[in-house]
Amino acid sequence: MRTIAAEQVDRILTYPALIDALREAFKADIAAPVRHHHTVKQPGADATLLLMPAWTTGAQGGEQFLGTKIVTVFPDNGKLSKPAVLGSYILMSGTTGEPLAVIDGTALTRWRTACASALAASYLAREDAAHLVMVGAGALAPHLVRAHASVRPIKRVTLWNRTRGHAVQAAFGLAVSGLEVEVSDDLEAAVRDADIISCATLSSTPLVCGKWLKKGAHVDLVGGFTPKMREADDAAVKKARVYVDTRAGATKEAGDIVQPLKSGALKKESIHGDLFELTRGKAKGRSGNMQVTLFKSVGTAIEDLAAAMLVWRGL
Repeated sequence: MRTIAAEQVDRILTYPALIDALREAFKADIAAPVRHHHTVKQPGADATLLLMPAWTTGAQGGEQFLGTKIVTVFPDNGKLSKPAVLGSYILMSGTTGEPLAVIDGTALTRWRTACASALAASYLAREDAAHLVMVGAGALAPHLVRAHASVRPIKRVTLWNRTRGHAVQAAFGLAVSGLEVEVSDDLEAAVRDADIISCATLSSTPLVCGKWLKKGAHVDLVGGFTPKMREADDAAVKKARVYVDTRAGATKEAGDIVQPLKSGALKKESIHGDLFELTRGKAKGRSGNMQVTLFKSVGTAIEDLAAAMLVWRGL
């Protein structure tokens, strides 16, 4: 059994290749039960344990795979200078069940999460989207910026974070890629000018207000993965044409979807599509340059399996 470190994952994967792999995975017949979600009580903020299995089917032909990601989310890890999200991915043969590799799950998650958002943006963001606002400056933020820039002509990036120093640090890392990068303390002003707003935070209260969104904007919500977490307000949901990564996951786990459904700000029939429907042409994406779109992702094991398979084949 191979052990594949984060450095190997980063060396093998590219944004265009993984976005293409995800597009094909959502078209394919891959079994992916809704992830197991467990709360782990802690002295401070409660932690979360996530188990995410998926497997290919024999109907696809060729080599078959089975995989499970084990993820922990400890919100207070920042106080210990450790990442809040940690994980490992176990890739197995789908024919025999033989373990093939243990892959750094944290790196794999960053790549697949960012590329899933970029995949959605390829259907939902304006083709001329040039200004991206990144809300949150954690480890996922640079991946989201680069992934979006691989599907849209992003020229300018504005970073906002509650702790400005973290945004400054992220800006240095992105500036070397040739993007025009700035740090803003005024989130409202940044959002009002943005073509794409991507959010990757652990916020439990809305950060992006619908009244700030200009015509044609695309909102990408990544951070909230429990019903109590929220990154955009009801006004944003009402203003936008709403899409999700998976209906089963988003309507159960995502506060940005669960809470508006409960309040009546959003109806289930007003979710216009998910990544299965978008990639298969069963749902229409953006229909005009003035339309506001919103994509909410909570993650699905299909994405992890597709990324793990791409890593395995790239060894």
